[in-house]
Amino acid sequence: MSEKTTENEMSFLGHLEELRWRLVRSVIVILIIAVVLFYFTDPIVKLVYLNMSKTNFPTYQFFCFLSEKLHIDDLLCADDIPIQIQSIEMTKQFTTNMYFALIGGFIVSFPFTFYQIWSFIKPGLKTKEVKATRWIVFNASFLFFLGVLFGYYLISPLCVQFFGGYKLTDEIQNNFTISSYMSMITTSTFLTGIFFELPVIMYLLAKIGILGSAILKKYRRHSLVVILILSAIITPPDVVSQLLVTIPVYSLYEIGVLVVKRVEKRNKES
Repeated sequence: MSEKTTENEMSFLGHLEELRWRLVRSVIVILIIAVVLFYFTDPIVKLVYLNMSKTNFPTYQFFCFLSEKLHIDDLLCADDIPIQIQSIEMTKQFTTNMYFALIGGFIVSFPFTFYQIWSFIKPGLKTKEVKATRWIVFNASFLFFLGVLFGYYLISPLCVQFFGGYKLTDEIQNNFTISSYMSMITTSTFLTGIFFELPVIMYLLAKIGILGSAILKKYRRHSLVVILILSAIITPPDVVSQLLVTIPVYSLYEIGVLVVKRVEKRNKES
């Protein structure tokens, strides 16, 4: 084996070791935050989750206020949500608690986790590319938290209101399990945060030459269909809710197209 080959292998193993330690740091921070969230389970469940099933939740109040300002009576006001939450499995409350604590740990620690991943990628970039991406951790974190807020204050309440009030007949009561109720809120909120990372993902793919603006323009209609399908999955089956998700996510796609064009322009100039 040549000396050059040995150096390359050591360099490759060194990169793997660095990646491993960055991932370990991220996992440790996520677990620490998860333990804190687990400790404060009672107030979190009451304020973050159960409060969403009441008509005094900020989202329902806002739509009721909007209904009043538009002079359409109480058309947008939320009615009482006739649901009862129960646990019918021995371990379900504990596992549900672990799930929301871990997801919450990842959400809170997202800037740190993204910084660790970006710090691993950054040494492979040119000086100009590093300068052009100096705000990427802030931008990625901002978009992620914006998506989380969007999911929590818009998508999740719409889901709770629709599915909580939907009945095949009045003789059937909505007695949801704690896992289905909390998992729906946690998952829809978390996935919306991931969706809002679309411009950042497109930027990174354009940087490494995998994605180009020509492909994005060519498959623009296909992307819209995919976004509509994803919106239909994470929202109640009504047109208004799907549009409320589709419009901002597709807008982020178009922003991503502009970002990719800018990357291509800079690559040509350099």
